[in-house]
Amino acid sequence: MKAVFDISGMTCTNCARAIENAVAELPGVQAATVNFPMKKLTAEFDETKLTADEILAEVADIGFGAARGQSREELAAAEAKRLTEEKNRLSAAIALTVPLAVPMLFSAAGLSAPEVFHSPWLQLALGSIVQFAIGRDFYIDSYKTLKSGNANMSVLVMLGTTAAYLLSVYIVLTSHAMPYFESSAMVITLVLLGHYLEQSSQKRAGDAIRRLVGLSAKVAHVLREGRELDIAVEELALGDVVLVRPGEKVPADGVVESGFSAIDEAFLSGESVPVDKKAGDEVFSSTINSFGSFTFRVTGVGGETVMARIIRIVEEAQGRKAPVQRLADQISARFVPGVVLAAVVTVVLWHFWLAPGDWAAAIIHATAVLVVACPCALGLATPTSILVGTGRAAELGVLFKGGAELERAAKVDTVIFDKTGTLTVGKPAVTDVLPLGGLTEDELLRLVAALEKLSEHPLARAVVAAAGEDIPAAEDFRNLPGAGVSGLVEGRALLAGKAALMAAEGIDIAAAASWLEARGGEGKTVIFIARAGGLIGAVALSDQLRPQAVEAISYLRDRLRVELVLLTGDSKAAAGAIARQAGIERVLAEVTPDGKAAAVEELKAQGRTVAMVGDGVNDAPALAAADVGLAMGSGSDVAIETGDVTLVGEDPALVVEALVMARATLGNIRQNMFWALFYNTVAIPVAAAGYLSPALAGFCMAMSSVSVVGNALRLKTKGGALVASRQKDSQAI
Repeated sequence: MKAVFDISGMTCTNCARAIENAVAELPGVQAATVNFPMKKLTAEFDETKLTADEILAEVADIGFGAARGQSREELAAAEAKRLTEEKNRLSAAIALTVPLAVPMLFSAAGLSAPEVFHSPWLQLALGSIVQFAIGRDFYIDSYKTLKSGNANMSVLVMLGTTAAYLLSVYIVLTSHAMPYFESSAMVITLVLLGHYLEQSSQKRAGDAIRRLVGLSAKVAHVLREGRELDIAVEELALGDVVLVRPGEKVPADGVVESGFSAIDEAFLSGESVPVDKKAGDEVFSSTINSFGSFTFRVTGVGGETVMARIIRIVEEAQGRKAPVQRLADQISARFVPGVVLAAVVTVVLWHFWLAPGDWAAAIIHATAVLVVACPCALGLATPTSILVGTGRAAELGVLFKGGAELERAAKVDTVIFDKTGTLTVGKPAVTDVLPLGGLTEDELLRLVAALEKLSEHPLARAVVAAAGEDIPAAEDFRNLPGAGVSGLVEGRALLAGKAALMAAEGIDIAAAASWLEARGGEGKTVIFIARAGGLIGAVALSDQLRPQAVEAISYLRDRLRVELVLLTGDSKAAAGAIARQAGIERVLAEVTPDGKAAAVEELKAQGRTVAMVGDGVNDAPALAAADVGLAMGSGSDVAIETGDVTLVGEDPALVVEALVMARATLGNIRQNMFWALFYNTVAIPVAAAGYLSPALAGFCMAMSSVSVVGNALRLKTKGGALVASRQKDSQAI
């Protein structure tokens, strides 16, 4: 049996590892995996040897919370409550730490702080609140982690801040020197800030699912016993006959029984043009009826609809995303025991050899070791770079959801583009006009627009937009469902529509045969126009490539050296035409939403780090399955919430900026980690040798943080890659 449990109380990947180890040791458990960002435990176990309740009890026994069977609404409410509590704790920590830091800040500026801030009793009171009230979770988490045989950043924070706090208390009670309460309080505040930012980014993972659920219809007009009844969608049964009116969402999957309409299936296929539906055609849950009423017989309800399947794909893909292992946590697992050992060795050396019998000196030097080793620089190395890097990216129009997403984006070597609404504008436009019978292009557009302006079809609106304002009035207008339109324009009968309509009316289109063959090969939609029984022209329409798409594709391919793939639900002809214009060689066309996710998984199985760029609900499964999902900000809310990165605007060049900033930021993080570790490697033995007082140790710790922040600020000059290349090219001309 496989069961999924919701976990609470985890603060880092070491917590997740502790839960995995504890559950894996239970009899009957075949596998136990904790997804830290999603806060979920997936366990496979033998029901004859173990129950789900026993797994819950084991997780609770090692100090973490676990629950099963909670609704999405309950989980979202609990998550929002935890985030609010974390924000309140952070605000309180900042408010109490600032007064403690005032003397240090004034001293650094060569000034003397107001006397009230020098009061040791005020500092003792504020420092105690920060240490034990606001910082209590570090003690609780340290206990849980140590109990499970692991060590994490919380242990290091607890040891370092406790040492600084106790030394400060000792100073307050025995001398008139300045205590070091600001050191412990600042470390706690900075670490809380990092936790809050990480949890804020993780919260968005569940928002995509909630938005997908919100797309579904809520009410269905079911026909039972000759009456129309409005019932909740959840009450629909297989075989029910349902009426759908213009502008309404289709409430379930089914087959059309009567009527005709055009349905917007963009979230399924990515195609911007509504699909004509007649008796016998399939319709799908949550698609939108553009015009016309029809009835359909229900063939899929609840978890069996296409929409439900998309939701499951997104959930599973998000659950499979392995958390990025924080290098700081990995190091701290080994660093903490080393620091504790160094402090113990320091006490022994000073008490028994260097200053025999002098416990005070031994403790002070050991405290200096713990203070100088406190993970301020180590803790700041990653989040500071991420804050500056994501801030700079935001200025360029790229919004990363968090540090984990940014780190994955830095390693991308394959970029998949959806076509409609991503590389293209997402709306049909007139591209070619074939006038016959002595007409000009403008005259032909003027005539056909007279008919089309009375139609609600998107293709009709595109023709009207191309014709301009001088459009004559049409009389006796008729909409021919699934075929075209007809009417009287300037006193003469005019017919516009598909080739099938022309054939049905006996109109020969041979004069446009070669022109039609070329446009059809490019995947364009063609409208034929006839007057007085003869063909007078044709109009071709298609989606258009976005401005700067070619330049963006060229930069990705030639400078960033990534493989490019075009993935779309559109026809092979339409996809091939856009791919040739953009400069993409590999094309996967006529792919369903779950097929898109499967294509992403196939590339990942080849060892590639895949980024998916999309804008529609149909892209949500692929965005979730990819290592990095980049959602166009002009697209659907579901795509934006499912994606790891939101591109603010419609310019494909933003994909370039996302990858450039991600690579620059990851490089900056590695530099910060190196210098933070180099600082500790040098400072710890110096402190153990007695050359650093606790005060100087605190100063060194602060300076290491300043160096990390200074290096991170260099990221403000990065990015703007395409702008820089354009300037360089213009100067070379």
